[in-house]
Amino acid sequence: MKNNQTRPPILKYLILSLFLFLPFFLLLFSLKPKHHQNTTTDPTSKIQIHSSGDLKIRPGYASYESYIQRQLHKTLNPKLRQVWTTRDWDRKIQVFVQFFQDLKRKELLFNESKALSIGARVGQEVEALRRVGVSDSVGIDLVPYPPLVIKGDFHNQPFGNETFDFEFSNVFDHALYPDKFVGEIERTLKPNGVCVLHVALSRRSDKYSANDLYSVKPLVEMFKVSEVVYVRKVDGFGLDTEVVFRKKTVT
Repeated sequence: MKNNQTRPPILKYLILSLFLFLPFFLLLFSLKPKHHQNTTTDPTSKIQIHSSGDLKIRPGYASYESYIQRQLHKTLNPKLRQVWTTRDWDRKIQVFVQFFQDLKRKELLFNESKALSIGARVGQEVEALRRVGVSDSVGIDLVPYPPLVIKGDFHNQPFGNETFDFEFSNVFDHALYPDKFVGEIERTLKPNGVCVLHVALSRRSDKYSANDLYSVKPLVEMFKVSEVVYVRKVDGFGLDTEVVFRKKTVT
């Protein structure tokens, strides 16, 4: 006859199984992916990139240097630079002249204004500013184009505080850090200075863009010490909206 007393009770089997498998289950739980906010961090600058509903940062940049190299791939393209300095040169200058003359009529730009064009490439905007009488004008870009454009990163403008009366840009979509882009504008604008941005809302920008903007709301929120002058529709080389800000005299 078999001795049933030697067989371990079922409760002992359950307790033993629990102790044997508990570490395995804990390990699986610790490896479960956690939910993160839509935030990317540049390991170089440690600045966080926040995407919101109406402003999306495009993924794919492992570092700030990879972002810069991506932008340079367009800026240094010999075929594009040939087009910018020949076929497109006069055509774009004529369009920018019209924009700047309109701003002068609105008394937002003056001959005496010290003006900056941000992301100016080969300087059509700067040449247009000078042609309408704003002689103290300069542009910045990753690649200089003397004498109209000097080297500069719009995330870290190479100018002191409160340098300019007027700043213009049509490259907001190329900003990897929109907050920093706007912050540098406000830093280098004088009190009562004017910033004019041309942006795309109804269509997506080119493959070199670093963000997509769907309304002016994120812009208004990022300009901390400025107020909106007006927003209007324009036709500016694929950019459909003009947003004008004026920096407050008391911050």
